[in-house]
Amino acid sequence: MENKQAILNFLGIARRASKLVSGQDKLLSEIRNSKVHFLFIASDTGESTKKKFTDKSNYYHVPVNNMYTKEVLSNAIGMKRTIVGISDRGMAKKLVELTNNTKGE
Repeated sequence: MENKQAILNFLGIARRASKLVSGQDKLLSEIRNSKVHFLFIASDTGESTKKKFTDKSNYYHVPVNNMYTKEVLSNAIGMKRTIVGISDRGMAKKLVELTNNTKGE
């Protein structure tokens, strides 16, 4: 299976395991409290939102994936979202591995 699809499948598993954080205010708060360990930002998110979350992620050392559109992310988790955080450290570690492997394809 291609890594990009594996990442999306894993995102769906995280949703079913209740390990997703969504909503801008909640996400910002959870990033500040070190409760988000990986962040998905849709590639077609507005520039100000993208900058706000990218800057916050860099400051708090949260890995970011922005290679999917809103539509693809929404389909993977079954609800309309442009930014999604992963709250489980183990799942985040696996997503970092998958993302790093995908960049070489």
